[in-house]
Amino acid sequence: MEEDPFESERGLWKFFVDGSSCVTGSGAGLVLTSPNRWMLEHALRFGFKATNNEAEWEALIVGLTIAKHLEVQKIEASNDSQLVVGLVSGEYETREDSKAKYLAHLQSLKSAFQELRVLKVPRVENVRADQLSKLATTEELKKNQTVLVDYLDRPTIFEVDVMDIDTTHEPNWMTPFIDWLRNRIMPEDPSEARKLVYRANRYQLRDGILYKRSFSFPWMRCSTPLEADSALREVHEGVFGNHLGGRTLSHKLLRQDYFWPTMH
Repeated sequence: MEEDPFESERGLWKFFVDGSSCVTGSGAGLVLTSPNRWMLEHALRFGFKATNNEAEWEALIVGLTIAKHLEVQKIEASNDSQLVVGLVSGEYETREDSKAKYLAHLQSLKSAFQELRVLKVPRVENVRADQLSKLATTEELKKNQTVLVDYLDRPTIFEVDVMDIDTTHEPNWMTPFIDWLRNRIMPEDPSEARKLVYRANRYQLRDGILYKRSFSFPWMRCSTPLEADSALREVHEGVFGNHLGGRTLSHKLLRQDYFWPTMH
């Protein structure tokens, strides 16, 4: 029995993406449309160098992540990159490390959807996403008040590399929270168990990453001691300027959504 085409379109969100890279910077354009024609336009500016192909991957992954958080069940993603669509469909293969990481990241998002289609469309059908991707790389972006703008400081595959929680690593301050939130494992000591359950109300495990809720800031990504050391060096050695005092350095890190217990 053939599938009813009207039934297959029921509840389907449509999503057009495009990436752009030029001398003024890299960015992406996303256009997400709901089944009842509600539309979200999103311009994404990158704080890192990206090729046109990498910008296309970033656009696709960020868009699907937004759809996942909106709890979309059925989505059709359209892109004008034959290479990206060919890799996703399995028509093409890659030996390049970065493309393999992007593909693995996208595959990990698939389980969030009841149905996910990734289609190749002609550029002429992807005009608005293309316009947004180019807008993201210009100074005009700052003057635009009608388009949702976001800034991506690092590639999405970088987050997958350094922030996924691997329980085979040496136990650290996050381990009890992860054990409780993921598997409901608590300390044998009743007093410690009660403290953990109470404190865990301010933590959340999302996509394998531990976050802490703050009164002054949004959800902050928790860091292992190794990641904390790296963040401290990154901030102190030039990302935000040298000669920062301890209190100022701590505030800068909080503003970047980092957290570990001894940072204050």
